[in-house]
Amino acid sequence: MIERFEVGSRFSEVAVYNGVAYLAGQVPLDETADAYTQTQQVLAEIDKWLEKANTDKSKILMATVYLKEITDYAEMNRAWDEWVAENNAPPRAAVEAKLANPNWKVEIVVTAAV
Repeated sequence: MIERFEVGSRFSEVAVYNGVAYLAGQVPLDETADAYTQTQQVLAEIDKWLEKANTDKSKILMATVYLKEITDYAEMNRAWDEWVAENNAPPRAAVEAKLANPNWKVEIVVTAAV
């Protein structure tokens, strides 16, 4: 059985199937903030959705980070390093990408064990 959270007409925020939580791409709340602050906001959203799926950041299986500008890589990593679960850093990719909203500097997608 697939369990979905915050189901909209276009997408769900989370789907859980067979012990894995799949999060939609999480984006910042403040479009005017710098890359560090936007990353903090995105990571807080990830924490919120993981909790709703009865899991947490220590159980992330894979993360993909999309950056509007690769020059924001260091600032994104600063926020990531402060947040990531100690001794449980997941496999991760980070790429430069054209994001759906030109004011977003970062979007992150994760999957996690439940």
